[in-house]
Amino acid sequence: MNKYIKVTFIAILSCIQLGVAQETEEDDLGTETVTVTKAYSPTVSDAFKIKSTPVLNDSIELQKKAIEYSIFSVPVASTFTPAKGKASKVTKLPPPELFNSYASAGIGNYGNSTAEFYTSRALNRDERLDIGLNHNSSRGDLDGVVLENIFSDSKINGSYSKRDRDMDWGADVGLQHQLYNWYGLPSSITDVNTIDSIDERQNYYMGEAGAYINVEDAIFKKADFKYRRFWDAVKSGENRVVFNAAAQFPINDETLDINANIDYVSGKFKNDNVNSTTNSVGSNYSNMQVGINPSLTMLRDDLSLRLGVNLVYGVDTENSDSNFYIYPAVTASYRLIDETVIAYGGIVGELKQNSYYDFVEENPYVSPTLEIAPTDKQYNAYAGLKGQLLPNLSYNVKAFYTAENKKPLYKLNPINNFRDDEKGYFYGNSFEVFYDDLKTLGFFVELNVDVNRNFTLGANAELLDYTTETGNSAWNLPTTKASIFMDYQIGEKWFAGANLFYIGKRQDFSTTVGNPEATIINLDSYFDANAHVGYRYTKQWSFFLKAANITNTDYQRWANYPVQGIQILGGATYKFDF
Repeated sequence: MNKYIKVTFIAILSCIQLGVAQETEEDDLGTETVTVTKAYSPTVSDAFKIKSTPVLNDSIELQKKAIEYSIFSVPVASTFTPAKGKASKVTKLPPPELFNSYASAGIGNYGNSTAEFYTSRALNRDERLDIGLNHNSSRGDLDGVVLENIFSDSKINGSYSKRDRDMDWGADVGLQHQLYNWYGLPSSITDVNTIDSIDERQNYYMGEAGAYINVEDAIFKKADFKYRRFWDAVKSGENRVVFNAAAQFPINDETLDINANIDYVSGKFKNDNVNSTTNSVGSNYSNMQVGINPSLTMLRDDLSLRLGVNLVYGVDTENSDSNFYIYPAVTASYRLIDETVIAYGGIVGELKQNSYYDFVEENPYVSPTLEIAPTDKQYNAYAGLKGQLLPNLSYNVKAFYTAENKKPLYKLNPINNFRDDEKGYFYGNSFEVFYDDLKTLGFFVELNVDVNRNFTLGANAELLDYTTETGNSAWNLPTTKASIFMDYQIGEKWFAGANLFYIGKRQDFSTTVGNPEATIINLDSYFDANAHVGYRYTKQWSFFLKAANITNTDYQRWANYPVQGIQILGGATYKFDF
């Protein structure tokens, strides 16, 4: 009975517990935390390895034969001694031997002679002294010329320069002497006594001094100053002072440049104008200019543009007259096709200061009776294309139009039978300056070829058309100009070069004081060919041969002034350290 009671009681408790568990599971199973007290560390048992020598179950089994080795040593005597490695040397070309001085001299027909000397000495690392001397002369007679026609031109220059960390500066001096003769007598002067009485020699003298300074990394960039004294053998004299300064201001990506200048010239001619029947008063002149030129430069990829204006105040102190001038100063360039085609253009103007010295440099046969006045170059408008057609071929094509007031033109002085001046320049054998308002339309083309580093060739041509205010011809100005030049280095020893130029027709006219009639003089065009060849005998000695007017053309550069025929001149050059 007890046994059955226990079994029944256990069954009842089990049913109660199952019911409670189901009820609890339906409500919430809950969460429990399991704590691992020992980390899992698995182990790998050794894998079964195949034996390297398997057991062969074969009726025939080969046995390995035992091999015995022995070494037979023989002593060898060695004398090899290893050397340390060395880098191989690169053969260097010896630097060219340079000299700081040279002297050159030559002589030729017509009594032509030339001499040149130059030396450049480094006083120390930052200072240098340069001295140069040039001389050209001729003592030969021209066929058909009755007056003496020798000439001489000698000039000596000296300069000192010093370079500091942020600037460089220097000073220079120069002296010059020129001798010319008014030998261009017109064919109408035939009287022997008159010809014998003419003193045709003229001497010009010049002395100048100047200084300059250039500054880096500063607003003020540079300045220069020059003073020149010029006089002749008939007591004509001139003084000129020129001062220039420049500053630069960066503005964002642009640059503002401001240039300023003062130009003063004054002089005196003892003799009156050749058109006057008397010679008693002479003439004085004095002109001063003060100018400022601000300009803004803009660079944009392929475009370069400069916008500026030139403001000038001009004073004629001798005549108490003054004027204010405003000139354009605009230039631009644009790369159309890289460096192959570059378009450029501009319009610029200036008040050009004329001087007795400048006129003599251009035409040494002027009379000492000139009128000196500045030229109002109102504008020069131009446009063109330039660039590289090939890596060794460059070109430049340009068209331009200029307008100038008081443009100086050279024309023959009249024959003046009333004068008895000390020097004989009043026989129609000298030139005066005639001022005219001139407009010029021109076309220019140029080609340059660098065949290789030893051979260069270039050519240019210019066509010009003039319109004058007076309706006269543009006296002594050619309508066509062209030139060809060549330079050839033939090996290490020989070198050669040539220069050929062509000048078109020009016009002048001759008159006589007291006679209103004038005779037009037509000057033919001419072609002149010059060449030279040289040989470098040693590093210091070289020899040269020059030829001028090779075609032996009898042309006139100025009316009544024939030139020498073919001229041959030979000489030597010596380089040395001084």
